[in-house]
Amino acid sequence: MDDQAAGSRQDAQRVPGCYRHPDRETGVRCTRCERPICPECMVDASVGFQCPDCVRSGGGTGHAPSASMPRTLAGGSIAADPRLVTKVLIGINFAVFLAVTIERSLLADLYLVGAWPPAPFVPTQGVAGGEWYRLVTSMFTHEEIWHIGFNMLSLWLLGGPLEQHLGRARYLALYLISGLAGSALTYLLAGGSTASLGASGAVFGLFGATAVLMRRLRYDMRPIIALLAINLVLTFSWSGIAWEAHIGGLVAGVVIGYAMVHAPRERRALVQYGTCALVLAVVVLITLMRTAQLA
Repeated sequence: MDDQAAGSRQDAQRVPGCYRHPDRETGVRCTRCERPICPECMVDASVGFQCPDCVRSGGGTGHAPSASMPRTLAGGSIAADPRLVTKVLIGINFAVFLAVTIERSLLADLYLVGAWPPAPFVPTQGVAGGEWYRLVTSMFTHEEIWHIGFNMLSLWLLGGPLEQHLGRARYLALYLISGLAGSALTYLLAGGSTASLGASGAVFGLFGATAVLMRRLRYDMRPIIALLAINLVLTFSWSGIAWEAHIGGLVAGVVIGYAMVHAPRERRALVQYGTCALVLAVVVLITLMRTAQLA
């Protein structure tokens, strides 16, 4: 009987878990619905904190629902589907892969190549020939099923959590600029007539941003470091892999990811999008320099 009473008192004193993240104990409750909420779910209110659901409904606050929408760690809006952009990106990659599989001649117009014909001829094709769009199209183009399968699996595993923590716009900026950084470094360092393709640069950008995010959240870094190390070993040990794209995307992902999760709240958008603009400016500068060399 005494043991049962002691157990009852212990259960009564147990700290409740967040209603959205049951594994996270918290002593804070929403001032409106009184459900327990963890720090990630707390939204500042005039008195105390509210949960994302109550803020989204906007009832009884005297403000429009958009006036105090719940925000992600990086300041983005919390979306109903936290993987929507990731799904769209995967869909685009598979659509291009299907188109290239059906019509092989499309491949020659999509992959990344610096200059063709090579020196001493004046290039009429490639980035140096004015086809700058290849820096983008090559990011969504794959030729082999194993290549797109590996990249899309990585995109799904890494992209979902990043999209949830950064918000859609910031996540999309991270993905695209990381991919462009990988394309630009490949254009700079690879041979002018060397062709390359794939979403690996953008995926490595997600690797870098994930490492920064995990450190910011004080998660165990060992799994992501081990996975990144394995991918880097494969990058430099297998022939035919554009290591330049991997390194360019990784560096851009770390830089942009750091700005996304560490930007001061009062200047958050300025720091985040300013960093994106700075990395994008470096991409443009590298492209102009290389084009001057090849042309």
